[in-house]
Amino acid sequence: MKGVLILENGQKFYGQLLMEEPAVGEVVFNTGMTGYQETFTDPSYAGQIITMTYPLIGNYGLFHEIEQADRPYAAGFVVSELCDQPSNWQNEGELSTFIRTHHISCLYGVDTRAVTRAIRSQGVMKGVIVPADMAENAIKELFDTPLETQVVRRVTTKEIQHMGDGKFHVAVMDYGAKRNILRELVHNGCRLTIFPAETKAEDVLAVNPDGIFLSNGPGDPKDVPYIVEEVKKMIGKKPIFGICLGLQMLGQALGGKTMKLKFGHRGANHPVKDVRTGRVYITSQNHGYVVDEKTLPSDVIITHRNLHDNTLEGFECPSKKIMCVQYHPEASPGPTDNLYLFEQFIKMMEEN
Repeated sequence: MKGVLILENGQKFYGQLLMEEPAVGEVVFNTGMTGYQETFTDPSYAGQIITMTYPLIGNYGLFHEIEQADRPYAAGFVVSELCDQPSNWQNEGELSTFIRTHHISCLYGVDTRAVTRAIRSQGVMKGVIVPADMAENAIKELFDTPLETQVVRRVTTKEIQHMGDGKFHVAVMDYGAKRNILRELVHNGCRLTIFPAETKAEDVLAVNPDGIFLSNGPGDPKDVPYIVEEVKKMIGKKPIFGICLGLQMLGQALGGKTMKLKFGHRGANHPVKDVRTGRVYITSQNHGYVVDEKTLPSDVIITHRNLHDNTLEGFECPSKKIMCVQYHPEASPGPTDNLYLFEQFIKMMEEN
């Protein structure tokens, strides 16, 4: 069936619909050459239409162990060529079957480079995936649908969970945590108590953890001030490590402000400089917002900076036992150059 991606500015990109499943969401692009399965199941993409810039998607099939959540939360998927004959000794099925199973709108046969150029030049924007012959009034109704703002509530755990049996007890605030983050914490000797996103600070501190981890997650951090208020109450009580949305929560809790990037950082090949050592790391990223470092208090130390646009990628606040990064050290997908950060968190708990 012929379908079309229509951007809010009126631009249209035609392709083939995998199934008649319309979608509406913020259209973003990811530059990773591999890792489509991890990208597709990353809860941080909840409510978004993901455009993959790499031209061949699905060529190595599926391997369920690397999925980052129990299901994909993305609104849609836009690709150039969708491979229906994957080749991989670990393959457990076709990507197209996975997409159909979860009823996610998918448009393939699209000039994804053209979509990417449009977003890069004009910024991320609302879009819809619809059948090419859908009536104009039905398309207008889709565009009139407000984008979801409380997406963290959709992706967080609904009840307290436990994982691992290591030495260090870590309270995980689940704003949409990727599975590989939890695996890395366990691998580094942690036992986890995983809390729903809206858990009160006193309930988290009541389990007397050795440290607190603030996870990645979707959406605009300004939309969840009630979570930021609880983070404020945790600061200074225990060592805290934040990743992605976790950094933004900490930034706001310390009095900083966040701002939206024109088209975000999404992919597995973003250079980040450790400003203390001068070393450059290639990182996996997925964020549309950053903390404005000018709004942070004076006791915050900037540790990492993005070499594409010089935006903030990490900071520490030693007096409050805080460390955080905007990128994804756990990768999945992407390079594992930054796994040392989990070891730093362990050391911070040891020294506390």
